Amino acid sequence: MCARLNDEVCSATSFRNKMNQVGFAFDVETSVRELTRPTGYKGLYAFHKYWGKKPSETVSFLVEQLSRPNDLVFDPFLGSGAIAREAFIRGRRIVGCDLNPVAIELATLMVAPPPLAETLRYLKEIESAVRADIDRSYLLIDGSIATHYLWQENNLRQVWKKASRGNLRVELAPTEADLAVLNQFRSYTPKTLRPLRIFRNPRINSPGGMQWRDLFTGRALRNLELLREAILRIADEPVRKAFMLALTASTGQMSKMVFAIQKRGKASGTRSTGRVEVGSWVIGFWRPKLHFEVNVWNCFENKTRGLLRGLQSTAADGRRPRISARAMDALKGDVEVALVNADALELLESLPEGGIDLVVTDPPHGDRIPYLELSEIWNAVLDKHPSFEKEIVVSDASERGHTPERYAQRMKRFFELVGGSLSDDGRVAIMFNSRSRAEWKDLASAALSAGLIFVGCFPMAYSAGSVVQDNRSGALKHDYVLLFVSFRSSKQLGSLRARLQILPNWSEHIPSAGAL
Repeated sequence: MCARLNDEVCSATSFRNKMNQVGFAFDVETSVRELTRPTGYKGLYAFHKYWGKKPSETVSFLVEQLSRPNDLVFDPFLGSGAIAREAFIRGRRIVGCDLNPVAIELATLMVAPPPLAETLRYLKEIESAVRADIDRSYLLIDGSIATHYLWQENNLRQVWKKASRGNLRVELAPTEADLAVLNQFRSYTPKTLRPLRIFRNPRINSPGGMQWRDLFTGRALRNLELLREAILRIADEPVRKAFMLALTASTGQMSKMVFAIQKRGKASGTRSTGRVEVGSWVIGFWRPKLHFEVNVWNCFENKTRGLLRGLQSTAADGRRPRISARAMDALKGDVEVALVNADALELLESLPEGGIDLVVTDPPHGDRIPYLELSEIWNAVLDKHPSFEKEIVVSDASERGHTPERYAQRMKRFFELVGGSLSDDGRVAIMFNSRSRAEWKDLASAALSAGLIFVGCFPMAYSAGSVVQDNRSGALKHDYVLLFVSFRSSKQLGSLRARLQILPNWSEHIPSAGAL
């Protein structure tokens, strides 16, 4: 039975002795430290607020230790693209799949980021094209530019601007001039953004049926469209797509969903300053009564800085992959990377038997994160139309019909298809977390009935708490990495367990909600 991750402190010397006995070649201190104390998202990993990102340290460990150079690694639920990037960096071929178009765009950026110099040049073009126009919409009576507007429902309470020195702010009462500027955009409706498709879902605080004007002020929408049109005029496709991702990453902070923090420190017991602070868009479509309207250019510029830092950190990577949208191109070795916007089950059904050496993936965990629903604003900015009907998820949006039973059936089919697609010594690493005993039982049953043999599991640490961390009584506090091998490779089971049992909190029992 797995214990809490940090409860066990292991001696590096004893680890080294065990590893030497089984010939497991990796640096003990580094590997244990990175797995149990990940440093957090840096570089391109930190750039986009994609839901449910996993630590790169865990991903790189799995790819490095469970596959060989030029092996085919398959991630049927790409998400943030971390697995694709770590596999490519380590010389593996990669097939990645996701139903969410945003995931495909993000994974493409992760494996083939555009040059820093070109990105900087085009950023200057964007700024020259639209910043002055955007600034005018936030112009104050003294000629300065507002950074934030504090709203109480539909009433403007404060206007903030930067102080002349340092990072301090100046809080102002709204003037007649401020209200006059607001009135210029009050009736603005989107001209180029497609309509939103948002379901009623209490899990993510969504009343359903919302459109752009419910979630954004007219001024924010107008400025968002100005930026989008300027980006779409960029001729260089990789740079254009990178900026479109920067725009999606900043869109939530441009909305009415940015809450005002009034009692910072209340939860921790520390003394509150009484000052109102700026929150951020968190999971869901909640529109708090007291919220901020943030300067659109500042939101975009902030995310672009993160993009530029990420590009700078990857400038030394050098090698750029050949990328295809067809999985077979990677299977045949014609390209290093295939990124496919498709239903995972449909793609698996099209793959030949025995072609995959390693599956590493983070499948949807029941109803924890309805990825497509939460990504709808991003996909609308990209003018993408995802197939909500094919998402493998338990959705609290009853009109979608994604019940726990349907989820279990589709996950069972997923394991059946994975089992048939593995090479003779194929391996599977699943990152999973559930509070439901039934979901753990269904997962184990589906994997075993598909001919997979359970090797063991270990808990995955996070570098920080998450707004979607399940803190209810009996809930698991970690994702777990579950390892399986194909029944055709049962001979390697003993040696693989011997190599991995030295990991902190290694267990040969499948986790169960409330039991760990």
